[in-house]
Amino acid sequence: MSIDNDRGGPARMAQGILGSLREALAAASRDETARAPAEAVARPATVPPALPVSESREDQAVMMRPAAPSAADAAREARGGTPNIPPADAPPTTRVIRAAKPAGPADGDATARTRFVRGKQPIARQSFHQDPVVGWLVIVGGPGLGAHKPIYEGNNTVGRGPSQRIAIDFGDDAISTEEQAYIRYEGADRSFLFVPNLAKTNVVAVNDKRPTSAVTLNAMDVITMGRTQLVFVPFCGPEFDWADISETKG
Repeated sequence: MSIDNDRGGPARMAQGILGSLREALAAASRDETARAPAEAVARPATVPPALPVSESREDQAVMMRPAAPSAADAAREARGGTPNIPPADAPPTTRVIRAAKPAGPADGDATARTRFVRGKQPIARQSFHQDPVVGWLVIVGGPGLGAHKPIYEGNNTVGRGPSQRIAIDFGDDAISTEEQAYIRYEGADRSFLFVPNLAKTNVVAVNDKRPTSAVTLNAMDVITMGRTQLVFVPFCGPEFDWADISETKG
């Protein structure tokens, strides 16, 4: 054996050791690479909690979307300001202002305020405000044309003077001042009677006839006194009488 061959032995041994080391490192690297996928398969992955079935992706997007700012907040942001959001414990800023109650009539003021009522209201008929009207005399000719005079229940004196219950005072001096005639309404039989005053000489007629005693008056009869013509218009009669209202009976 030569000296060169003796020197090559250690070199070959070193190369063999280095080759074995490289193979060991390569094998170790392959083992780590193979182990990583296996562990990934064995280890359970973290799964996010399942959402309710009723919540779709669109619903999640709507729920996660921030609320739209109000018009006032959008205007402040456009001007570069910040939304005016009061703290949770801040006192309320809205105030309720009530209209002032209109002043009613002063104490002792006889003018009462108008009251609005709903539904059917009871009607009081305890007593008459005045003598009840049972008919009218309407002037259709002579002075006072178009005027009318009421006829009251009971006996009515007819004349020109103010003391007469039916005063025909429109300037016809051909009518006697007092009691030229009488008109009477009898509630018992619901009839009207015209009674001339035969002591007077002034002309009195009913439907162009001069009565010499009491005559029954019917609707639209024409009474002539002096130069005045009056038409009789009844209100009470067979169809109605004030006694028909129960509160006034007795």
